[in-house]
Amino acid sequence: MKHLFHIAIAALSLSTQLAWAQAAAEPRQDLAVLKQTAEQFLQMQANGLPGEVKVTVGAIDPRLKLPVCPVPEAFLPPSSKAWGKTTVGVRCNVPTVWTIYVSAQVRVHGEYIAAAAPLAQGQNIGPGDIAKVKGDLTNLPSGVITDASQAIGRTAATTIALGAPLRQDALRNQQAIQQGQAVRVILNGDGFSVSSEARALNNANEGQLTQVRTAAGQVISGIAKLGGIVELAY
Repeated sequence: MKHLFHIAIAALSLSTQLAWAQAAAEPRQDLAVLKQTAEQFLQMQANGLPGEVKVTVGAIDPRLKLPVCPVPEAFLPPSSKAWGKTTVGVRCNVPTVWTIYVSAQVRVHGEYIAAAAPLAQGQNIGPGDIAKVKGDLTNLPSGVITDASQAIGRTAATTIALGAPLRQDALRNQQAIQQGQAVRVILNGDGFSVSSEARALNNANEGQLTQVRTAAGQVISGIAKLGGIVELAY
């Protein structure tokens, strides 16, 4: 009986050693490939951003043992974004399903538009009121203006401090039409243009829809333009 017990123990030990040997012999996923996959994915996501992009992917725990994946796929989790400090996922669908998450940072060094002087609410913005500044765009608020043409000719919707980046939501188009103002209504068509006098029924900034009343009493809508013009579409 004691002899059989020793045989069983020896068989169990041999079986365990074989299992360990088999596990050790199984090919493991190269973690450097996964890191490269995440980096290339973030580089592609950053295409088209206005500036020089630098992607840094964090280290993957070297103790991680994953089955080899022929085609690892990178993706952005729902709560992640493609710039700034973020998290990118890398998954395998065949032959074994697994998913890991890697920390990363995407910096975009480029030019943005800032206030060259304090801007008062309602102030019209000219070329001398703004300046181009270089910095990491991912550290700035969303909607920051990167093209001066998007700021010049517009009006500050709020007070803007010296050096503050200009945001789209902090600017508005200039007021083009004032309620009660006499305006010229222009209808442009294919090969013709017709104009008439009317009176504005509401205030409107440039590019906004406004209503006017013609001399005949008809109320029509058009797009407000600078210079007291309301443009109708034909």
